[in-house]
Amino acid sequence: MEEPEMQLKVKKVTDKFTESMYVLANEPSVALYRLQEHVRRSLPELAQHKADMQSWEEQSQGAIYTVEYACSAIKNMKDSCVYFKSIDGLLRNAIAVKEQLNSTRR
Repeated sequence: MEEPEMQLKVKKVTDKFTESMYVLANEPSVALYRLQEHVRRSLPELAQHKADMQSWEEQSQGAIYTVEYACSAIKNMKDSCVYFKSIDGLLRNAIAVKEQLNSTRR
């Protein structure tokens, strides 16, 4: 081979090797930079989503409490049916006694 041709090939190989080493050496920093940029752009939106989710959770917890309270009240009303029947019986008895008293006074 000729000397200039050999020098050209050697220069190409060393240039490619240098370029590869440069890319390998700088690739992690480029990746970290891109990651940092992504986080910087995404963070405000994610923070807003988190705040929204917390607000929705509080509203949901309030609604769940209200529903549980209403169910408890309905159950208590259902359980009080026995007492209302007893009151009804006592009132009917009291009316009957009053009618007897009224009839004996006449």
